[in-house]
Amino acid sequence: MWAKLAYAIVVGLVGAGIVHIAVLFLLPTVTERDAWTRLANTAGLYVITPADGSDKSQPVVNAPDPLFRAVACRFNLEDGPVRLKAEGKVPFWSASIYDRSGQNIYSFNDRTATEGKLDFVVATPTEMIEMRKDLPAELASAIFVDADVGEGIVVIRSFAPDDSWNSIISTYLKSITCQTQ
Repeated sequence: MWAKLAYAIVVGLVGAGIVHIAVLFLLPTVTERDAWTRLANTAGLYVITPADGSDKSQPVVNAPDPLFRAVACRFNLEDGPVRLKAEGKVPFWSASIYDRSGQNIYSFNDRTATEGKLDFVVATPTEMIEMRKDLPAELASAIFVDADVGEGIVVIRSFAPDDSWNSIISTYLKSITCQTQ
């Protein structure tokens, strides 16, 4: 009986060791698949990057609906608040803010914005208080997002009802700026 128990323990330990070694070998592959890393390999901070694979790169965000186009921008709030702004109008846009690990912090769309214009500022709670003390006139109609994160990603999606909208949506997404304040 003791021999069977010892055999089971040895087999269990060997099996656990094999699984542990396999996980260690797979770890570099799995960690390179997160959105932050894929964006970092494509562009620097504050650079608007196609995120839906429309530029023939690997999609950063899942886009199950082919009628949506998406761009992304990585930011670091240690550099100060970040402002995203676009020129023009499209039938629909939505913005989602994620922390570095991919957790959604805040989402909104054109129905939330003044006149449907994409213009918002992401800031830490402390930065938000300071900005509101002496709000610049150019930020009067901007949406303010209070995000208690260091680094993050903003993903902007826009709806293209049919192929005739592709050039308008593309121009709109290319007009988006992502910069520190």
